[in-house]
Amino acid sequence: MDRYQPRFNMDRNHFWILFLLILSFLLPKNNCRALEPDQILVVANGNVPDSSELARYYMKKRAIPAGNLLLISMGATEHCNREEYEKQAAFPIRQSLRDRDPMKIQFRCIVTLYGVPLVVSDSGLNMKEKAKLLELRGEQSLLQTRLSITEDSDREKRKSLKMELDKVERKISRFGQLDRTAAVDSELALVRETDFPLSGWLPNPACLGYGGKRLKHIPASALMVSRLDGPSPKIVRRMIEDCLRTEEKGLQGKKAYFDARWPDPGNTELSGYAFYDRSIHRAAGLVRKSGLMTVVLDETERLFQPGECPDAALYCGWYSLGKYVNAFTWAPGAVGYHIASSECTTLKKQNSTVWCKVMLEKGVGATIGPVGEPYVQAFPPPELFFQLLMDGRPTLVECFAMSSPFVSWKIILIGDPLYRPFKSRVAMVAR
Repeated sequence: MDRYQPRFNMDRNHFWILFLLILSFLLPKNNCRALEPDQILVVANGNVPDSSELARYYMKKRAIPAGNLLLISMGATEHCNREEYEKQAAFPIRQSLRDRDPMKIQFRCIVTLYGVPLVVSDSGLNMKEKAKLLELRGEQSLLQTRLSITEDSDREKRKSLKMELDKVERKISRFGQLDRTAAVDSELALVRETDFPLSGWLPNPACLGYGGKRLKHIPASALMVSRLDGPSPKIVRRMIEDCLRTEEKGLQGKKAYFDARWPDPGNTELSGYAFYDRSIHRAAGLVRKSGLMTVVLDETERLFQPGECPDAALYCGWYSLGKYVNAFTWAPGAVGYHIASSECTTLKKQNSTVWCKVMLEKGVGATIGPVGEPYVQAFPPPELFFQLLMDGRPTLVECFAMSSPFVSWKIILIGDPLYRPFKSRVAMVAR
């Protein structure tokens, strides 16, 4: 099968902005094209009482029809193997969708609940391959740093560094194609299908970064997927309530925090870490231009330090691997994510300090993270994700789906799929 990677370059960035401007005129003011409650299939683990209880609580709050609940039977662990996933999750969900929605026109989204496994464990890498991959990632990081500090005027050196970097990144991508480990949620995006490669990623047909390009052999029937999960049932319930309250009263946090590592390089062609660092700069610029809140941008290699980020409503930054920094006081309904390789490997382990888990414990309303090594190009580019979010019309899961490059891979969304933190902006425009 051909594998595509989205071309997130300057031309594509201009495409995003143009697309969103067109979108603002094409979408009706009543938001009738956004995801609706009856288009969501809610999946809970029948072997975990809290799972079904939270599912029913959420469905009542969001007016999701009771018949849209599906209870599957799985172990109460965060990991399952490929056989367990296929027999106990994919098969009953696929069958349920066929029975309830044979024309594939009703259900657009699946939401998985606390108690449904997080990871399909099935890595195809042996110890030697893992060691080589670690070595390549070290080379990639070094080249990214050298490129970032090389002056634009030194064109020959920059060209040479880019060629070296591209070569290393191609080697890393080949390792990714051997890896069969995946997020349960990302696999479920293609649950209607039974014939697609399990190794590596597949391009997400909903992602705007592909610019409408026809993706050969990639099914158009991909579903959007979100997860209501966290360290405890109490935290999941709090997330649900915070999102509903925020939609009613507006996002109360008054600050957006963006943590880049280097100064904005301007309109140069970039890839990998450098691209995402610039995307953080651009996300900060978009929020600042909106006038919705105060923007704090750090463009040095230091991270935000404990206590430096009060009243946080939005956040994106990198790179503290598996070690949350207690810099933030999260406003109810806050949305943010940290770009690093292991930030959603667990939501339950008591002593874990991965960002997704601790952010949920500290009060964030929604976040994004990887269940294993995703490679940086798998993250939603911050400028696109936050632009969609601030528009106020797409739901949270639609923002994620339109900005997330891959499916059948490792990045997941944790939060109410129907959440619209800037919903009040749409109401103001409508008046």
